[in-house]
Amino acid sequence: MRFKTLALALALVAAAVVAATAFAHQTTTSTLIGTDGPGFTITLTMHGKAVKTLKAGTYEFVIHDKSAIHGWSLDGPHGFAKDISAIPFMGTKTMTLKLKAGKYKFYCPNHETMMFGHFSAM
Repeated sequence: MRFKTLALALALVAAAVVAATAFAHQTTTSTLIGTDGPGFTITLTMHGKAVKTLKAGTYEFVIHDKSAIHGWSLDGPHGFAKDISAIPFMGTKTMTLKLKAGKYKFYCPNHETMMFGHFSAM
């Protein structure tokens, strides 16, 4: 009887480890890196590559604002709008955002006509 109890306990522990591992992978948040300045440039990258498409979901935005005359804002579907780094802030801001499917525009509020980029979330 002790052997069966021990075997059942080990099986339950193994199942709990597998379940915890599966849930840990589902809660991982990808990091997007944005920059503005010091010149008239604005970027959004993931793993060193320009972002063009993403899966809809939760992302951590790390914005490196390198100029007091620039900012980093994000607009998206259904009235989505976030000013992650406002003018005249300089430094690094981090924000976790849930992106829904649709088209997004990142831009500098002071120089939107020349400092902007687009990506889509699917």
